[in-house]
Amino acid sequence: MVEMIAWLSRVVCVLLTAVVCVNCIMFHLAPNGKKCLKEEIHEAVLVTGEYDSSDAPGHRLDLSVTDTKGQLLLNHEDKSKGKFAFTTDSYDIYEVCFVSRLPAGHHGSDREITLSIKHGVEAKNYDAIAESAKLKPLEVELRRLEDLSDSIVKDFAYMRQREEEMRDTNESTNSRVLYFSVFSMCCLLGLATWQVLYLRRFFKAKKLIE
Repeated sequence: MVEMIAWLSRVVCVLLTAVVCVNCIMFHLAPNGKKCLKEEIHEAVLVTGEYDSSDAPGHRLDLSVTDTKGQLLLNHEDKSKGKFAFTTDSYDIYEVCFVSRLPAGHHGSDREITLSIKHGVEAKNYDAIAESAKLKPLEVELRRLEDLSDSIVKDFAYMRQREEEMRDTNESTNSRVLYFSVFSMCCLLGLATWQVLYLRRFFKAKKLIE
C-alpha cells in the first residue's frame, strides 16, 4: 500500500510538472505607476494568487482583476500583501493589475512586487478536501489524479476545437482566394477582348486594315 501511494505521488508530480500552470514572478512598480499581467484561462477554472510588496511609507497599493469585457472580478485597495481567489466564468483573457498611488508632493522609490498565481489542479487545497471529506492519503491522490485527468481531457478538447476552427478558416480562405482568382481571370479576359475589338474598330476607322 505504501509503495502504491509513493508511486502515485511520483506520477502526480510528473504530470503536474507537465500540465499544471504555476506562475511566480517579481517586478518593480514605480510610484504612481501601473503594471498589468494578462493570462488566457479556460472556463470554470479555479485561480488562486498571493502577492507581497516591499515596504514603502506613504505608498498605496491597489490590486484588481478584470476580463476583456471590463468586468471587475476582485478589487483590493490599499493592501501591500494578500491572497485572492476566483473562478472563471468563461474562456477569456484575464488581467491582473497593480497600481501604486503616492500623494502629490511626495517622493518615493520603486516597490518590489512578488506575485504567485496558480490555476487548475494546483490551485485546489487537497489537504482541506481530505480533512472535510475524511479521505485517506490514497484516496486524496486518486482524487488529484481524477482532477488532473479531467484537466488534460479539457485541454485536448479545446485543442481539437481550435484545430477545427483553424481548418474551417483555412478552407474558407482557400475558397475565397479561388473565387477571387476566377473573377480576376474573367476580368482580364474581358478587358483583353474589349481592347482587341476597340483596336480593330480604330484601325478600320483609320483605314489601316480592311
